[in-house]
Amino acid sequence: MRDFPTDFLWGSATAAHQVEGGNTNSDWWEWEHRADSPAKESSADGIDHWNRYDQDFALLAALGQNAHRFSVEWARIEPAEGEFSQSAIDHYRRVLESLHRHGLTPFVTLYHFSLPRWFAERGGWLGADAVGLFGRYVERAVSALGDLAPYFGTVNEPQMVALMGYLAGGHPPGRRDIESAKQVNQTLATAHRVAVSAVRAGSGTSRVGTCLNLPHIEPFRPEEAADVATAARMTAFFADTHIDDLRSAPDPGDFVGVQYYSRNLADGTSPAMTAPPPADAELSQIGWEIYPQGLGPVLRKAAEAGLPVMVTENGIAALDDEQRVRFLASHLREVRSAVQDGVDVRGYFHWSAFDNYEWGTFEPRFGLIGVDHEAGMRRIVRPSVAYYGQVASTGDLEPLLQVARRLETDSRSADRRSTS
Repeated sequence: MRDFPTDFLWGSATAAHQVEGGNTNSDWWEWEHRADSPAKESSADGIDHWNRYDQDFALLAALGQNAHRFSVEWARIEPAEGEFSQSAIDHYRRVLESLHRHGLTPFVTLYHFSLPRWFAERGGWLGADAVGLFGRYVERAVSALGDLAPYFGTVNEPQMVALMGYLAGGHPPGRRDIESAKQVNQTLATAHRVAVSAVRAGSGTSRVGTCLNLPHIEPFRPEEAADVATAARMTAFFADTHIDDLRSAPDPGDFVGVQYYSRNLADGTSPAMTAPPPADAELSQIGWEIYPQGLGPVLRKAAEAGLPVMVTENGIAALDDEQRVRFLASHLREVRSAVQDGVDVRGYFHWSAFDNYEWGTFEPRFGLIGVDHEAGMRRIVRPSVAYYGQVASTGDLEPLLQVARRLETDSRSADRRSTS
């Protein structure tokens, strides 16, 4: 029985800086190599996807996927202000041609966290001409690539760019100022609209949308006014700023991308504004709460923009691939429920296709496909990617749900044996 439409996009995602390697002209490369950098290690050669993309795409297609989300690197396409690299553009055209050759519908992200050094040195997203410079880059990229790209994502997780780079200080430029974070969050909403205009003027008929990080936000103590107020402020920052902007824009684009990982418990007494997960919560490798029941409300919130929805990221860092299988089953069940309720969901991209550089370290294992750096970056096909491919090939979720239930039963039986 088919649970999803026949034209549903099923894929996984990567980002240029995290997989290509050697992105030396970016602000992130400079950030990783600073003496005081919070990054544990350099992105170095990534997973050598710059050279291995064709083999990687062949593998994803063979495993049942029909689409792939990746990003083009602004720092490569425009290495100096106003100077565009035909070599980089030709490379990304070959990437797109490879995707088509392997039957994978391309979804191209235009900006995924990393910036050209020259742009960062001009003030980054706080620069007076930031949006105009971004628009010029998008025009050139779309003009060169748009005939091969049926989908463009404009800005990846604008809220996280603002939060991590301008408030928490963990990403470049490392600022810690709430007003700067608010300004950048709004600037990136504007940048999305400028990019939409550039795509519309381009060489193809590409559909275009933004990609929003939308955690499920709840007050830690619903009876406490401070927690309720903090939850409202967090919702405004993550969701309302962008959903409202899309609703009011003359041309908001063709879809809104949803990137969901976990739940945030708003704590008005905490400097971090969030409480830790409950003591009995299941956690990922990096300590995020596994909370599938938050995905449905987030999809419905995104749909308030009045646009079709795509899940452009959803995934788990896990050393135990059985946990990833259960994560896939529980979260795809929420997507199925939203579709059945009439939410216009058009696709799902798992994060990520491969283990990669997670913004400071290679330690988190997000990949459906592992990468063994000690064995020449050998790709390791995990069971989860095969189970996912079965859903993608048939549109039927029930076999994966049955596998997840069996794994859950086996795990509980093992726990009982270990304590007896």
